[in-house]
Amino acid sequence: MTLNIPNNQINSKASKAMNLLLSRQNYLVVQGNDLAKAFGNLTSFQHKVLDYCFSFVKRDSHSTDEYMVSASDIIHHLGLTVSGTNYQRVGDAFKVLNEKTALYLHIQREDGIRGVMMTQLFSHISFYENGQVKFKFSSEAAPYIYELRKNFYSFKLRDLANIKSKYSLIMMKLWQANKMGDQSDVTITGTMEDWQGWFLGDRKRLPAKQFKQRMINVATKELGNKLDCWFLVKSITDGRKTIGYEITIHGKDTRRP
Repeated sequence: MTLNIPNNQINSKASKAMNLLLSRQNYLVVQGNDLAKAFGNLTSFQHKVLDYCFSFVKRDSHSTDEYMVSASDIIHHLGLTVSGTNYQRVGDAFKVLNEKTALYLHIQREDGIRGVMMTQLFSHISFYENGQVKFKFSSEAAPYIYELRKNFYSFKLRDLANIKSKYSLIMMKLWQANKMGDQSDVTITGTMEDWQGWFLGDRKRLPAKQFKQRMINVATKELGNKLDCWFLVKSITDGRKTIGYEITIHGKDTRRP
């Protein structure tokens, strides 16, 4: 016996399944600059290695380009001594970047049907016995990388290497991703889940007070000291419950009130 299900019912079930899929992902990318929000599950060291990879992308880069980097160059860039332990750290970082940089991209067919593409940041990463690393970004991720590169890297690579906390690095990326042109003041608004997703990835969520103390306060203090800027952090509340944050970053050419 064949069970015939109306097409509209099938479409409804499929749409619900897709929405459930999207709601569970912490790495969903809507537009180029949102790549800055995608990797809260990486450590500070892994973020810095990733930023070093991003720095190879230029204005005339193509999605087919491959890049070669030396592990010793990364070690020197990060101010570390060249040793077997640090070579291992770099190798382990690339292993994690290969495994934990999944991307979920909004897509839409020509007929208007929405969907999600599950892909990876890197097409491949090759680590050689002489310490050289060859990598290529995936063709699907390349346009988002170019957009992030164009906006985020108004910071110098050496400035990024001096930042200790991964939360500070993520805040820097959010800052630049939300910046329009040369504006001095930038405001980032998000729900509690937004902020925890950006900073923690798929890790366990924290109570609002702990999250603010351990992530928000750490990032704003370090960046304020090192980049000569200041932050205004406003809690968004529903009654007595904190449900999000509005953070305004004031550049060094603006004065405190």
